[in-house]
Amino acid sequence: MTAAALLCVVVLGAGADPGPLRMLGPAPRGEVRRVVTLTPSLTDVVLALGAGDRLVGVSRFDERAEVARLPRVGGFVDPSVEAVMALHPDLILAEPGPGNRQAVERMAELGAPVLLLPLGTVADVLAAERTAGKALGRAEQGEALARELEATRARIRERARGRTPVRVLLVYGFDPLVVAGPGGFADELLTDAGALNVARDAASPYPVYSVERALRSRPELILDAAMVPAGRDRLQTLPGLAEARWASVPGKALLHPGPALGRGLEQLFALVHPEAGR
Repeated sequence: MTAAALLCVVVLGAGADPGPLRMLGPAPRGEVRRVVTLTPSLTDVVLALGAGDRLVGVSRFDERAEVARLPRVGGFVDPSVEAVMALHPDLILAEPGPGNRQAVERMAELGAPVLLLPLGTVADVLAAERTAGKALGRAEQGEALARELEATRARIRERARGRTPVRVLLVYGFDPLVVAGPGGFADELLTDAGALNVARDAASPYPVYSVERALRSRPELILDAAMVPAGRDRLQTLPGLAEARWASVPGKALLHPGPALGRGLEQLFALVHPEAGR
């Protein structure tokens, strides 16, 4: 059976409609009791839905204490088909990407239901919370998660209203320089927080940005969300960047597109507008 033939559209339940669910392989048979997640963000969603007891496998990048004892099934771009199938999942939650496509399609070919949940934008995250909730029989909890994030966005937008936008460069890595570009959830949350993303002229949500372009962008605030500090000291001394205010993004709420995004947005607003207080 071809991968194209495996792709089907499944609608689960009623309520707020997040759109058709993209399923690979067969639909889940009966109640979903055994779940494998292929990214930490989707693990976060399952835990926030109150369905953590159904998790039987997670990615090697998962750090939550709740899943510390669970088997690891590889990473986002290299999930192990053998490790996943050995866990006999009722449902696999996967963020689609070109790097994992072959492995994910193979899991579906072997008879595992795979629910594809993009997480690139805030709208994707909201849909993922609602659709995962429906797939796990916890539609009310999924709707509540989505509404909580929507309410946080509305509240932060109101707080940012009327404030002078701050020119911000959000950095994921310094060597090479990788920043938050347009079209992704970080860019959207920067706008919510009353910031102007100076890398909005880039070609993708996670571009490798030249130092020269960073200098020309004249950021007022540089937010450090890098996992390692290598290269930061050099950039901090360059004219045009040295004069900016530098701040570190606390935790990983802005790195995992899931239930923590609301907390990440609140942290972002506090960094962009420290004069606003709490």
